[in-house]
Amino acid sequence: MIPIPNSLRWIVPCLVIASLLTGAGTMLMWAKSTSNWSAYGADAYNAGVTLYYALQNGTAPPDGVSVMPLPALDQAHANAGSFRQIAGTPAAPRITIVPILPDAANQTTGASLTIAILSPNFTYSLADLPHRDGQTAAETMGELTRKLAVFCSDPFVVARMGEADWAKLDGASVWNCDVAPADRRILAALLGIVGISILMTVALNLPTTFSAFAGQLRNRRRVGGPARYDAQGPQELQEIVAAVNGYLEIERDQLASRAAVLSGVSHDLGTPATRLRLRAALIDDPDLRQKFDADIDSMTGIIESVLTYTHAEMDAEHPRNLSLTSLIDAIVANYQDVGRPVTYRKAKDVIVQGGQSIFMSRQGYGVVSTDRDTVIYGRPISLERAITNLIENALKYGRRATVSLEADAQTATVVIEDEGSESSAAEIEKLLAPFQRGEHTATIDGHGLGLTIVATIAKLHGGKLSFEDTSVGVSARLEIQRF
Repeated sequence: MIPIPNSLRWIVPCLVIASLLTGAGTMLMWAKSTSNWSAYGADAYNAGVTLYYALQNGTAPPDGVSVMPLPALDQAHANAGSFRQIAGTPAAPRITIVPILPDAANQTTGASLTIAILSPNFTYSLADLPHRDGQTAAETMGELTRKLAVFCSDPFVVARMGEADWAKLDGASVWNCDVAPADRRILAALLGIVGISILMTVALNLPTTFSAFAGQLRNRRRVGGPARYDAQGPQELQEIVAAVNGYLEIERDQLASRAAVLSGVSHDLGTPATRLRLRAALIDDPDLRQKFDADIDSMTGIIESVLTYTHAEMDAEHPRNLSLTSLIDAIVANYQDVGRPVTYRKAKDVIVQGGQSIFMSRQGYGVVSTDRDTVIYGRPISLERAITNLIENALKYGRRATVSLEADAQTATVVIEDEGSESSAAEIEKLLAPFQRGEHTATIDGHGLGLTIVATIAKLHGGKLSFEDTSVGVSARLEIQRF
């Protein structure tokens, strides 16, 4: 078995050679058929010229053509114009009468030739017969026989020179269908189209395989891609896929090692942290005891925040379809149950501009209601953590938090607005890097990882985290791609 090339260094030259061979084969088949039909028409033309002189002078007809006088009864039918009653005519024939006048130099002594063609298929058009100045009657007869040969209808032909008797012209070996050469021009065109289509399909599929893999890799974390990718396509793509699989394996091992180390540190710190709490309880000075407890809480909180951030990077949670509207309702309800100032504000209906009507000059529009659930493909636990972090930030830096949801066909955006924040949107966006805290947070608990975790979760869902200044504070916008 001949191995099929599976490398671009072989596929591209093979495509070029196949294209050249396909084009050459198509042109050769087309040229051969055209040449055969030209020769066939030329032979019929020469036979017609010779036949005209045979009818005029009584000489021998050309090879393949016989001239036989009609019987008396058929002569009477022909003289009366009842050609359909002549014996041997096809059923329900169509009749074409062709008068051929004598040459201009022989108008006095020459006679006109009348030809009746009975075809089972169609009536011959005489208007498109070639004609030029000085064309002889024999040449006209040659053009007529060429037309009979090219049209391939197996006609029944009778002719009369002047006032002579009618004669049947039997030229089956000159102009009948069974002697016509095979016309492969349509087949050549079809084969060329099929060959070019196949080559184009193969050529276009090559970049498509690379683009498809790039799309899978681009959306890997957003849609919960596989741990490994199958190598499909040319050898070069398989090598790229193998390299990516190796990189992903190393990345997973590094993240797992980081999480294991942090988990071990968190576990190991549990015992000394407990001892520190017990010993701090023995301190008589309440202020000093409170500072000890705060430092211990800060230490354990930092470890837990780093663990949360690492788990978000590891993308351990599998995505699924969920109602973002219901998730926000549940989060807001939990805050309201404990008396915290968090409210949900219904978003305004979205007006969608339509296309211009062919009957009206103005464009139409539609209204997308926000009453229905906004369904997305995402990770519910991660999204709950992200929304909760944003609400906690709004409550820390402001007096209250207002949550709303904006959605269109491509994205869903959770908006959390605070009230009374002293920070600006530009200042808060600088805090997206790990362990960064703002200028107005000296008296506020935190470890500088909350917004970093939210931004990571947003990227996992194909979106982003941004901030905008409002008239009463700052609004955080968590954008999520919908599927």
